[in-house]
Amino acid sequence: MATRTTAVPTGAVGTAQRALRGGRVSGWRVLPFLGPAFVASVAYIDPGNFATNIAGGAKFGFTLCWVIVAANLMAMLIQTLSAKLGIATGRNLPEVCRENFSRRTSIGLWIQAEVIAMATDLAEFLGAALGFHLLFGMALFPAALLTGVVTFAILGLQRLGLRAFEAVIVAFIATIGACYLAELWFAHPPLGTVAFHAVRPQFAGSESVLLAVGILGATVMPHVIYLHSALTANRVVPSNEAEAKRLYRYTKIDVVIAMSIAGLINMAMLVVAATVFYGSGLPDIESLEGAWRTLEPVLGGAASTLFALALLASGLASSTVGTLSGQVVMQGFINRQIPVFVRRLVTMLPALIVAAIGLDPSRTLVISQVVLSFGIPFALIPLVWFTSRSQVMGTLVNRRTTTAVAAAIATCISALNVFLLVQTFGLA
Repeated sequence: MATRTTAVPTGAVGTAQRALRGGRVSGWRVLPFLGPAFVASVAYIDPGNFATNIAGGAKFGFTLCWVIVAANLMAMLIQTLSAKLGIATGRNLPEVCRENFSRRTSIGLWIQAEVIAMATDLAEFLGAALGFHLLFGMALFPAALLTGVVTFAILGLQRLGLRAFEAVIVAFIATIGACYLAELWFAHPPLGTVAFHAVRPQFAGSESVLLAVGILGATVMPHVIYLHSALTANRVVPSNEAEAKRLYRYTKIDVVIAMSIAGLINMAMLVVAATVFYGSGLPDIESLEGAWRTLEPVLGGAASTLFALALLASGLASSTVGTLSGQVVMQGFINRQIPVFVRRLVTMLPALIVAAIGLDPSRTLVISQVVLSFGIPFALIPLVWFTSRSQVMGTLVNRRTTTAVAAAIATCISALNVFLLVQTFGLA
């Protein structure tokens, strides 16, 4: 890796920089390094996850708990590699692609990444709008407009510094977690049964296999693979290889904590759905709105309100993070940049059109997730390739075992997404 030098900033990031250089730091040394993985983890608890997890629990009970565990372990490794690429190179994944691939290839990667970013943002934006709709009874179009106003305000927090933005995202994650912790309290799931199914792989027929593929196939979001490398590229800058290794150790802690929280929230989604809906004789839960409507007579009004609040927090946070990812994609692949608020306006348009013409938001969300799956191999394969090359990574190059496991995961997730696409379009 190239040696980089930088002035030590003030605030929490400055504290992290001093800790990296061996200065005395009060409190827990790891705290200033936490943040980037929490921003990335938002993609793992977005409205698309709500849909798949609730469907899994409602249709098959606790059977697919192990899929959540497996998916989360895969995500931890992939996000760790993305963060490590940023630390080792000081550049994000799209920039590294641009420097190592031909211009034609880079433009092609940029175009597909922009399409995926728009599909991702459509799902997240609609999720937030649906949250406003469920909480306050607003029509979907005004709810979508309000979502745009709020996300503009959140993006504006970047002017106060990176740490302020990270704090808001962490607050959203805490809100989602608190809502689902309360949902678990209302539902009283059998924790022993949950623990058993979390470690025992099994299926309940061919339909459960397809739904498991949907959960696993949507595990790794291409836009946060790009974003995570950008978040770590120059946040805390190592000046030598020893500091880079130390920073990487702290970064792994950040990833494990953030992704564990996201995994527990996903597990809570499935467990609550399994406890409340599975085998209850209630109608099938085919939409997020249907799940919200059914919660109230079963667990009470507070439970349905918590569900809507969690969905709103998820949509707002993930939509904001998606906009930042779009900036990274454009800047990295083609070395161009537009104001973030212009990008926000452009990516809002598809969601506003969907809300205005009255399309089913849950169905649109599912379709957007299918489109998103096209982009996963284009992010995963370059990531594994570059992190395995010592010319790019220097001392932080992957071990052979890490590369083998990452390559297997990339192959598995890519194949599962192809299978999901084939099944979705009825070609098999």
